[in-house]
Amino acid sequence: MKNNDLLDANLVEAVSTETTSYLSTSTANKLTRVTHTVWNRVRPDKISIFLASLFLFILAIMLMKEGARGLTFLVRDTFAVTNPFNSLGFGWLFAYVIMSGSPVAAVALTFLDAGVIDKLGAFTMITGSRLGASFIVLFIGFIYVLRGRNRVSSLSMGLLSLTVTGTTYLVGLLIGLGLLQIGIFDSLQFRSGAALNSVTDMIFDPIVATFTTYLPLWALFVIGLGLIMLSFNLFDRCLPQMTIKESQFGRVSRLVYRPWVMFLMGAGVTFISMSVSISLSILIPLSNRGFVRRENVIPYIMGANITTFVDTLLASVLLNNPSAFTIVLVEMISITLVSIVILTAGYHRYERAMLDFVAWVTARKQNLALFMTIIFVVPIILVLV
Repeated sequence: MKNNDLLDANLVEAVSTETTSYLSTSTANKLTRVTHTVWNRVRPDKISIFLASLFLFILAIMLMKEGARGLTFLVRDTFAVTNPFNSLGFGWLFAYVIMSGSPVAAVALTFLDAGVIDKLGAFTMITGSRLGASFIVLFIGFIYVLRGRNRVSSLSMGLLSLTVTGTTYLVGLLIGLGLLQIGIFDSLQFRSGAALNSVTDMIFDPIVATFTTYLPLWALFVIGLGLIMLSFNLFDRCLPQMTIKESQFGRVSRLVYRPWVMFLMGAGVTFISMSVSISLSILIPLSNRGFVRRENVIPYIMGANITTFVDTLLASVLLNNPSAFTIVLVEMISITLVSIVILTAGYHRYERAMLDFVAWVTARKQNLALFMTIIFVVPIILVLV
C-alpha cells in the first residue's frame, strides 16, 4: 500500500513538474510573440522617422516665426486680413488649399507672434483651419465614389464630419471669443523653461541664421511651411500599421454604441496620430466595410476635434508666446464645453438633426451641389468682408 502511495506521489509530482514546465514554456512563448510584435510595431527605423519629424517640426516653427514678419504686406494688404471675419475665411480657404489644418493653425500662431494679426484674428484663423481640415474626409469619400463605391455611404462620413465640426466649432467660436475678451485664462500659462529654450536655441538658431543670411524673410516662411507639412507626413509614416480583422473588431463592436466611449476613442486616436485628418479618414473604409454606422461616429468626431490641437499647443510652447498658448487653450476648452453639453443634455436630438441633414444632402445631386457651393462660397465671402 505504501509503495502504491509512493508511486502515486511520484506520478503527481512528475505531472505537476511537466505541467509547470509546459505552462512556463507556453508563457515564455507568448511573451516572446508579444515582444516580437511590439518590436515590429516600433522598429528602429520608425523611431528615426519620428525623431526626424520632430526635428523638422521645431525647425519649421522657428523658420515661420522668423519669416512671418516678411508677409505682413501680403496678409494685410493683398488678402486684406484685417478683422476676425477675414482671418476666419483665410484660415478656412488656406486649409482647403494645402488639404490640412495643423500647418495653418501653426501659421496663425506665427502671424500672431510677428504682429501680423491680433489675438482675435489668430483665434478665428485657427477655427477656420479646423473647418477647412474636415474637407479632406469628404474628399476621400469622393475618391471612394470614383472607385465605384456606394455614393451615400462613401460621402456620408465626410458630410457628417463637416457638419459636426461646423456646428460645434461655430458655437465654440462664440464661447471662445467671450473667454478671450474676459481674459479668464490669460494667467494660466505653460512655461517652456530655460532649459528647453537653451537647447532649441543652441540647435536651431545657427540653422535659422544661415537661412536668414541668404534668403529673404518671406522665403523662410515658405520653407518653414513646406517643412512642417513634411514633418506631419513623416510622423504619419512612423505610426504603427494596424490591421483590423472582423473577429478582432467584433470583440469591441458593442462599444461603438456608447457615446462617451466613442468620444474618448476619437480623442485618443487623434492624440496619438496628432492628425484629425487621419483619425477621421479611417471612418470611411470602416463604414464601407460595415464596421461602424453613421450615428455611432458623432461622439468620435467630437473627441477628435479636441485633441487635434495637441500639435498646435506644442507650437505655441515653442514660440514662447503667452498669448499664443492662451489662444490654443481657449480653443480646446470651448470645444470641450460644447461637446460635453451636447453629450449630456441633448445628444439624441443633436444626433437626429445631424443625420437628417446628411440624409437630405445625399438624397439628391442638386442638394449635394448646393452644399458644396456653400462651403466654398462662405469662406470667400468672409475674406472679402
